[in-house]
Amino acid sequence: MSHDPFSSLRFKEYRYFIGARLTLTIGFQIQAIVINWMAYEHTRDPWTLGLMGLIEAIPIILVSLFGGHYADKLNRRNIILACIGALMAGSAFLTWFAYDKTAHLQMLGIWPLFGVIFLIGVARGFLAPAVNAFAAQLVPKEIFANAATWNSSVWQLGAVAGPAAGGLFYAWFGPDITAFISFLMMMMAAMFYLLIKPKPFMPANTHESIWQSLRTGIRFVMKNQVIVSAITLDMFAVLFGGAVAMLPVFADQVLHTGPDGLGYLRAAPALGAVIMAIILAFYPPVKNSGKLLLMNVALFGVCMIAFALSKNFYLSFALLLLSGMFDNVSVVIRHTIIQAFTPNEMRGRVSSVNSIFIGASNEIGAFESGLAARLMGLIPSVIFGGAMTLAVVAGAVRFAPSLRKLHLKNVLNG
Repeated sequence: MSHDPFSSLRFKEYRYFIGARLTLTIGFQIQAIVINWMAYEHTRDPWTLGLMGLIEAIPIILVSLFGGHYADKLNRRNIILACIGALMAGSAFLTWFAYDKTAHLQMLGIWPLFGVIFLIGVARGFLAPAVNAFAAQLVPKEIFANAATWNSSVWQLGAVAGPAAGGLFYAWFGPDITAFISFLMMMMAAMFYLLIKPKPFMPANTHESIWQSLRTGIRFVMKNQVIVSAITLDMFAVLFGGAVAMLPVFADQVLHTGPDGLGYLRAAPALGAVIMAIILAFYPPVKNSGKLLLMNVALFGVCMIAFALSKNFYLSFALLLLSGMFDNVSVVIRHTIIQAFTPNEMRGRVSSVNSIFIGASNEIGAFESGLAARLMGLIPSVIFGGAMTLAVVAGAVRFAPSLRKLHLKNVLNG
């Protein structure tokens, strides 16, 4: 039987899910452009961008496990809608704050922006486990890899359109209109989710206390070498290897461009990921999956080192695009691993552990990037991060044989 690259999209409710994924991602990325550029314009300090990443990471770490617990106990769709409502409230506040940003920044400083970032972190801590667990209920197991590919591709498509649109809107219309556009995109995402029927399920143990439930989820992840190896590899690669948090500084000080250029740079990794997602839809990474994961994380680190050394806008854009292509292979493989190895009643908690490892590592990585840039200098800090990514891959090759030998095809068809 030939492979169907559109198998998951033949399910109507999964198409609604994909529509929600796209519009919410665009709205979130536009929101991030507004917050980051306003903060950098006011302080001109890369440390501020790193600090904002830390402030977002703290609530993600604090609430993600609880988010996973409730995603395995309550209506997952309702949790998602409540989290989108919180993100919309953040965009509504930004619209007001940015309406007269000069006066507000002079009077209040950037502290309100830190408050919005913290709210976003809380919402993301509950949102990610619910979304990942809900998605797995919309398609059968044998097409998880295809669903993961399209899930990743539309997220990356939103990550292309969102920053590019956010940068252009910011340059054309200012931060207030741009923030309001992010509010409208999030509203559209909520409407898509309302078109999907709730998916009830039977929790594995309704008598567990919340602490017992959390321990069960953590224990499940830690006992599965393939899952824990995959998410640990990605965590350290993202923690040390990413340069996204420093893009406003590269755009301003190295590449000499403005918010529109920043938008294109932020969109480049996602554009690369979309290109790779199309390839993966036709050629899913289910053979030699572990080796592909390790190789592509290593290539991601190489791209980061080369990006740090580039002084040309177009070369920098191309390197970021390639980094997105390599990164998306690891994203699809990791997402498929988690869905395939986890029973439905555990998916919320396992996804919450993954959120802490991967989601929070983006923000902690932003803090690490800001701190390293202050201590080592901008360019040496990114070179150091790329080198650390290569070291992490070498460690995984040595200490995670189950991951190295993984063939997802055997798991999905078993």
